[in-house]
Amino acid sequence: MESIISLDLLLRWLHVAFGIVWIGMLYYFNFVQMEYFKVAQADSKADALKNLAPRALFYFRWGAFFTFLTGVFLIEIIRQGHGVNSFITLGATLGTIMFLNVWLVIWPNQKIVIGLAEGDKAAAGAKAGLASRTNTLFSGPMLLGMMGSFHGAGNASYALMGNAANANASTTGLLIALAIVALLEINALKGKMGPLTSIVGVIHCSLALTIVFFGLLQFL
Repeated sequence: MESIISLDLLLRWLHVAFGIVWIGMLYYFNFVQMEYFKVAQADSKADALKNLAPRALFYFRWGAFFTFLTGVFLIEIIRQGHGVNSFITLGATLGTIMFLNVWLVIWPNQKIVIGLAEGDKAAAGAKAGLASRTNTLFSGPMLLGMMGSFHGAGNASYALMGNAANANASTTGLLIALAIVALLEINALKGKMGPLTSIVGVIHCSLALTIVFFGLLQFL
């Protein structure tokens, strides 16, 4: 039992540490680099794409990978111990989608943008940008899911599966939240920026989405 507790603590530490790298770089790209590229001189932008962006993308994608990997092991420990509830289910789902966006959408298209692969740079930049903005949108409610795993209240805090599964657990709010997530991810792959175009827009949308999901999980 003591060894399981120690492993749980170690995995949580690693999960948060890698997550700081990943989400920190995500916010850097969205709040700093993308805005800088809008006003940068051509030679400055070219230098940043050649020498800065590849380094930043390295830490970004591998931060995402190891955050996801430690999260997979951590979920199993939680399932065996306290049980997996609606909060952590939502957080893990968002984290997984964000991880897939990084490796299947953002990174392949950014390779074209920075010249590591052939393709239409403008189209690739637009695809990577929308996926990145969507990940920023998801980051707020994802954090809610992580924190609510142990600190949330209401029916959503009851375990849905695992050793501590409780018959009082409600999935109504979770299912609605997951349906919203699915629609937003479809937009990330085939839609448009909309209100996510600006920094203010994506921050406000992320805060609003977090509040909506909080209400769904807590009160349905």
